Amino acid sequence: MTDDPAQVGSARRIRPVGRLARRILFFGLGVATTAYASLAMLDILGANGLERIELAILLLFVFNFFWLALSFWSAFMGFVFEALGIEPITLRRRSRLHPPTSAPLRTRTAIVMAERNEPPDRIFAAFEALLRDLAPTGHLDHFDFFVLSGTDDPAQVEIERRVWAATADRIGVSGRLFFWKREERTGRKAGTISDFLRRWGSQYDHMVVFDADSLMTASVVVELVRLMEANPGAGLIQTLPMPINQSTLFGRVLQFASWVYARVFATGTAWWQLGEANYYGHNAILRPEAFRTCCGLPTLSGSPPLGGEIHSHDFVESALLRRGGWQVYFLPHLGGSYEELPSNLLDFAVRDRRWAQGNLQHLKLLRAKGLHPISRFHFLSGAFAFILSPLWLLFLVLSTAQMVVEAVVGHEYFPPGYSLFPEWPISKMSETISLATATVALLFVPKLLGVLLALVRERRAFGGVLRLLASTLLEILFSILMAPIMMALHSYFVLTLMVGRVTGWDPQHRSERGLGLREAFSSLGVLFFAAIGWGVLLLVAAPDRVWWVLPVLTGLVFAVPVTVWSSRGTVGARLRAAGILLTPEEIRPDPAIGVAHAAQQANAAVLAAEPAAVYAEPSGPPPTRMLPMPPAPLDHWPPATTTESQAPAGGAPG
Repeated sequence: MTDDPAQVGSARRIRPVGRLARRILFFGLGVATTAYASLAMLDILGANGLERIELAILLLFVFNFFWLALSFWSAFMGFVFEALGIEPITLRRRSRLHPPTSAPLRTRTAIVMAERNEPPDRIFAAFEALLRDLAPTGHLDHFDFFVLSGTDDPAQVEIERRVWAATADRIGVSGRLFFWKREERTGRKAGTISDFLRRWGSQYDHMVVFDADSLMTASVVVELVRLMEANPGAGLIQTLPMPINQSTLFGRVLQFASWVYARVFATGTAWWQLGEANYYGHNAILRPEAFRTCCGLPTLSGSPPLGGEIHSHDFVESALLRRGGWQVYFLPHLGGSYEELPSNLLDFAVRDRRWAQGNLQHLKLLRAKGLHPISRFHFLSGAFAFILSPLWLLFLVLSTAQMVVEAVVGHEYFPPGYSLFPEWPISKMSETISLATATVALLFVPKLLGVLLALVRERRAFGGVLRLLASTLLEILFSILMAPIMMALHSYFVLTLMVGRVTGWDPQHRSERGLGLREAFSSLGVLFFAAIGWGVLLLVAAPDRVWWVLPVLTGLVFAVPVTVWSSRGTVGARLRAAGILLTPEEIRPDPAIGVAHAAQQANAAVLAAEPAAVYAEPSGPPPTRMLPMPPAPLDHWPPATTTESQAPAGGAPG
């Protein structure tokens, strides 16, 4: 162990190797796998002649399978590096990238949370937990905390101020925890962050961004700062936030899946993204000066929903940072980074509806000047995360139509023209089953690889072998039921956006919210009737082909009861008591999570107190030093004027 800052910095230097080779390998594997499956599909569809409908089915299959193949190979490579304990960017042992040290920090960092109409007991609890965690490290003087409120209700703002004052009084900090009310309402969260950067960004070397549901420990925040100090060319480092505090079946299934599978996918993603990673908008550290000079969000041409203000700003900001010459890294192995999730399917879908609008907007940015090719690929893949759903749905509809036509019309034994002998139909059932099996394998093998790692390394953290396997089986069954529902919802989102329907951006529901039958049926009842009609059509016209779409029909038929049942906290509580869907943070709780819970309860008591206690308002934020943050140009690059602060030395895009 060494405390020499120079040696510590050198050890933490992130040096990507083999950029081109990795990407050739990654995309080459995706193309090769897709080509093999597509030839098999062509053989099946063309056995008795290739009609127009079959050609359309083939094209849809090729396009959909390519994204599935990329996901598989990303997860497979993630499994390899996780199994070997190798950091996927530098290809070094992870421990060598994070050597222990007690050397002092050399920089100042702002911890920033932009919120609007969020529960104040929750947001200040996250900051209190981090403040208390930082205090014994000796690094607290290097951090300031800012809650940036965009709340539009004056009464709610006063409640936020009250909780702020109570939190500062309880912790005993002075001049560390600040509250600022933003008066402007443009730009949503990105606009609030931009205001902070213009006012106070020049006073800090780094900024850690929180969402209203974020929680981070002192160890990961300090490590992020050390990594930024050691890598002057890094503009942003993103962690992998792991979900916590889920009580409903729906939330606990997603939470369990993230803890078991997400690391495999995330490590593989980091392996091929390298310094062109994405930004998730929170639980990340960035350089304020780089962000301010590179990431002013432009206004897209056209009217909403696909024009106007950019919704999914984080992908755009990471692309603009990379265009400015800064590296953007994703380090999924950093522990101590947490978030919360919606507790039921409908609230989860509301969040996806907003993301769908923002991600489809990214298609307008594909031709922006100066972007790195990987940044363009991020825009494309983000949009197709939603576009693939209507494409899969169309694939299923056309496949059904083909089966019905074949069953009703029958095979043409004597086609037009002279033929001495009939043309007998060629069956490709074994090939069809093989291709279907391969497709299912690409979907589920990455999950099994995640389970294998959990069994070998941390099975006790999931309740033991039997409980881990039982939890995995439940998660797989639940995901099979959920997949067709989300496919239908995403298809609806894309369709409504294409016809011009705009969505709002209200605060998310993160606490437990059980759904009633009426609410679920009003949103999902149409899926039940569509599935019944679909199934009846096949049973009448082609009963021997129903098995092909049976998993989809099952999910759609039971969409309403499964959605209602999975939103119940009592169901999740019973499963947790039985040791099912346990996660490591429940078996071995992170102390910071317990501190945050206690702080939230203390804040709730403050809000419930009658009459309200009076607290002295803490000191306000530092004096502002206003700087510009102009919108980034899309139609030209490099910009007409460049300053030294706009790009790191030797950091030109590669």
